Amino acid sequence: MVGLISPAARDALENWLKHLSALDGVAENTLEAYRHDVLGFIAFMTQHFGEDTGLAPLKRIKPTDMRAWMAHERARGVAARSLARELSAVKSFYRWFAERDGFEPTAVLATRSPKFQKKLPRPLAQDAAKAMIETVELQSTTGWIAARDVAVVTLLYGCGLRISEALSLNAKDAPLPDVLRIKGKGGKERVVPVLDAAKRAVDRYVRALPYQLDPGEALFRGARGGALSPRLIAKAMENARMQLGLPATATPHAMRHSFATHLLEAGGDLRAIQELLGHASLSTTQAYTAVDTARLMEVYASAHPRGRG
Repeated sequence: MVGLISPAARDALENWLKHLSALDGVAENTLEAYRHDVLGFIAFMTQHFGEDTGLAPLKRIKPTDMRAWMAHERARGVAARSLARELSAVKSFYRWFAERDGFEPTAVLATRSPKFQKKLPRPLAQDAAKAMIETVELQSTTGWIAARDVAVVTLLYGCGLRISEALSLNAKDAPLPDVLRIKGKGGKERVVPVLDAAKRAVDRYVRALPYQLDPGEALFRGARGGALSPRLIAKAMENARMQLGLPATATPHAMRHSFATHLLEAGGDLRAIQELLGHASLSTTQAYTAVDTARLMEVYASAHPRGRG
C-alpha cells in the first residue's frame, strides 16, 4: 500500500523529516519512527479516498476520515498507547505541512488521542541494582568483555545515562573526568557528575581492552573491535536477571530509572534530578514521585496495624 503514495506526498514527508533533523536535532531512530507512522497514515488515506493521495486530498481531511483511520488501526490490533504515538506523529507533520502550504488542519489537530494508562517506571531495588552490576560481569568468560559490560551498566546506574548516551562516549572521554557533558534527546546538553565507581569501572575496561583507542572512535567496542551494539548489553542484562530471578523489566533503561528513584528516596531535589536525567519537562521526572509514593503505600499496607485490615 505504501507504494501507492504519490511522489508529492512522499516529498512533503521527507522535507518535514529534514526540517526536524536540521532545526530540532531529532534523533535518527525517532525520525525513522515518524517516517513509519506518517507513511502508514498517508497509505491508509490513499486507500480510503480510492486515489493516489497527492497533497490536495491530504489538505481536505475531515473528522470522519480521522475516525476511519483510528478505527482501522484499532481493528488491526494497534494498542491505545501505540495509536496515541502514531497520532502525535501525524499531528506534528500536519502542523508543519499546514504552515508551509497555508491550509486549515483543524480536523487532524483536533482529533483526540485514545486514553491509556501510563506505565510507571519500574526501578530495581538498591540491592538488586548492585547485584545486577556484579552478575553482569559473570556473563562472559572473556575478561575485557566482562569489564566492558560492568563499565556500561555502572554508567547507566551511577550516572543515569541512557544506553545510547553511554555508547556514544568516545575514546577521548577516557579516563572519565569528574563531570561529563552529555548530549541527549533533541541535542540538549547536560552536565552529569561521574562517581568514582564509574571511573574505576571504565579504567578497568580500558586497561583490559585489546584494541587501540583512537580519540575519535567509540569508547565501548564489540568483540571484533567495532562500536558496541546496545543489544549486547541488553542480552548480558537479560542473562543476569534470569540468574537473579529479577523480572523482565530489569532492562538497561531500568538502571536509569533506578538511578533517579534511589536519588529521590535519598532526599534528592526533583528539579536537580530532572537536570541530571536531561528531561525537557518536569512532569516526566515527576513520574518517579509516583513510583516512590506507590512503594510507600505498599509498605504502609503491609506494615501499619490498620493497613492489614
